[in-house]
Amino acid sequence: MAKFIGRRLLYLLPVLLAVTLLTFLIASLLPGDLAITLLGDQATPEKVEALRAQMGLDLPIWQRYLLWLWDVLHGDLGRSFRTGETVLAAVADRLPVSLELMVMAEVTALLIAIPLAILCAVKSGSATDRFLTGLAFGKLSLPPFMVAILLIYLFAVSLNLLPATGWIPFAEDPIANLRSFVLPALTLAIAEWPVLMRVLRSDMIATLQEDYIAMAKAKGLRPARILLVHALKPSSLTLVTVTGINIGRLIGGALIVEVIFALPGIGRLLVGAIYARDFIILQGAVLFVAVGFVMVNFVVDMLYAVLDPRIRHGRA
Repeated sequence: MAKFIGRRLLYLLPVLLAVTLLTFLIASLLPGDLAITLLGDQATPEKVEALRAQMGLDLPIWQRYLLWLWDVLHGDLGRSFRTGETVLAAVADRLPVSLELMVMAEVTALLIAIPLAILCAVKSGSATDRFLTGLAFGKLSLPPFMVAILLIYLFAVSLNLLPATGWIPFAEDPIANLRSFVLPALTLAIAEWPVLMRVLRSDMIATLQEDYIAMAKAKGLRPARILLVHALKPSSLTLVTVTGINIGRLIGGALIVEVIFALPGIGRLLVGAIYARDFIILQGAVLFVAVGFVMVNFVVDMLYAVLDPRIRHGRA
């Protein structure tokens, strides 16, 4: 296992380097001049040239990348030219909101998808299976922002059970904090569970045809034990992959959901930086999200080795 982890870490280094390079290039090649943006109405040619020289914008792009990468490796992602706030401070303030939303959404989606997938696999081809499969396909055609609006109208406007927008820190009021996340997390969970259910259903149908499942049935094991112990674990590789991709994507926050529900997460930070043309915050936040996505996929690789020992021995 230690050798397997070591090999994966070696593979991770060039990936992370490529992520930093692409992030820098995306931010550097955006149209517009940062020096002119900073100076605004006072942007004379002399002042623009002086500011470009001060910020290193007159250097070749490869040299700027190396200097920026050196600062990143020392924990300096830059500072917002609008607020003076460092990128690390801006991300640290908003990360707990996005993480809480991500965890609640994924847990809710899995709690919906796994039981339904097992039910569909056991009753494959039945009316129940066809109904749930059709429901999943229908849900895939419904965009998250529409689900969000429907949930707000139902639970916030009509029933007045949950807040429509806003966020309260957990340390200030845990109950109010959880209530403020119910609708956003449910919106994302409703968007996520059809995919999770479909992939797990397909894998479990194939697993239930294996010889060792027939042997377990012949031994007289309880159906619940066969499903949850012998069938669910080997059927979970694709589920783990899709869940890892979803988690990595949600690290940056669900942009539309965070904007609709006024949650101060990473997603709204990115949107605000785009509108304000705050390239420093945008570049640092995108780098953080990209690195987070890579690290989540690394954890998924480790879970593969736990679920299927053949993988870590190179025989999968």
